[in-house]
Amino acid sequence: MLGISGDSSGKQKKFQDKYDLPYTLLADDSRKVCEAFGVIKEKNMYGKKVKGIARTTFVIGPDGKIKHIFNNVKAEDHALEVLEYLKGAA
Repeated sequence: MLGISGDSSGKQKKFQDKYDLPYTLLADDSRKVCEAFGVIKEKNMYGKKVKGIARTTFVIGPDGKIKHIFNNVKAEDHALEVLEYLKGAA
């Protein structure tokens, strides 16, 4: 399992340590990976349109192909949602 965000590697490390995350976080401060996966979206921030990273989860199979995409992810209960998907996909 990997997590990727547009934050710097230093911010990623602090976040990982703070929440004791058991998986690797990758920094994509150039946003090249986000662009490649199509998760840079137009958003409204305080009534202003801005481009930002849409929180998205990709389930990638052993063959390297995307098996499922969860769009507009909300952190709360998302891990359970993914776990349920994986149990049904097995």
